[in-house]
Amino acid sequence: MTMQTDRLIRRVICLVLMLQSAELFADWREAIPDAHLLGSGDMRIFGFSVYRAQFWTPRLNAGQPLGADVPFALELTYSRAVSRDDLVEASIKEIRRLSPNSLNSELMARWEREMQQAFVDVRAGDRITGVYQPGEGARFYVGENLKHVVKDDAFAKAFFAIWLDPRTRNPELRAQLLGAAKP
Repeated sequence: MTMQTDRLIRRVICLVLMLQSAELFADWREAIPDAHLLGSGDMRIFGFSVYRAQFWTPRLNAGQPLGADVPFALELTYSRAVSRDDLVEASIKEIRRLSPNSLNSELMARWEREMQQAFVDVRAGDRITGVYQPGEGARFYVGENLKHVVKDDAFAKAFFAIWLDPRTRNPELRAQLLGAAKP
């Protein structure tokens, strides 16, 4: 093999890898290009801010009900350090609490693995954005980069219910996110 052929093969391989990984570097706005900010608010525990939440959607206006067919992004900008394990544990706990039926341990273990792949240890200023894609599942971005895709609509609905279900632990934040109340 000649030196030129070897270089050409390397360049083609690099190009193919770059094209395949392009979505790994795509901002969440590419998944919902027409999204506008509907609402935002702070999650506080014992008076201390944990994160600032922003809710983005292309098809809702303040006060409209959120249907299962509406895509959206929930962007969390953290105010303090939180470990990935703590994020996953808190999410699992809330999914179980909000579930109308008891979820089997195999399903919960699978969802826990998905969240372990989607989340990272966060520090103050870090941002994780979850994008709900109706009928498909969820995409998770850390900063501007796609971190993980979960192709499970049931998981996506259960996960985002943590903030958006009427039975959420923080109904004031839910109202702010959906544009029904001002922070």
